Amino acid sequence: MIDELDSVERRAWSAVLTLAMRVPGALDSRLQREFGVTHFEYRVLALLREAPEHRMRLSTLAARGHGSISRLSHVVSKLERVGWARRATAAAGRGVDAVLTESGLAKVVEVTPEYLVAVRTLVLDGLDEPQMVELAALGERLSRHLGDGQTGPEQ
Repeated sequence: MIDELDSVERRAWSAVLTLAMRVPGALDSRLQREFGVTHFEYRVLALLREAPEHRMRLSTLAARGHGSISRLSHVVSKLERVGWARRATAAAGRGVDAVLTESGLAKVVEVTPEYLVAVRTLVLDGLDEPQMVELAALGERLSRHLGDGQTGPEQ
């Protein structure tokens, strides 16, 4: 039998759920209204912008964007339709890369300033410097924990 969460565990879990649900939705609303892109689409464009030659293997892009291959494939298809990205044979042989186009580069450059304003307004402005450092450390620790495969009570 699994015990109920205690009051501290409930508060912590509620905080994680609230942030996980509200922040992406708020970012999506702002970015879609102003620029016609979702947060995940922006993330894909931004990752490609930072990548060497503005290209990255789809599997790597999915992992770095924290999305599934299926979700990424749908997003890359949309980005192709609007001319912001294209698929190409991976430079290293087998596999497929996503490649940022010139218009995709222009789009990510256009969106980035508002994205940064939104991140600050929605999250960072609510914290002082020590709290931001603490949040970063806690988020990194939890990400490592999830990356270690320790995702359930059977572990």
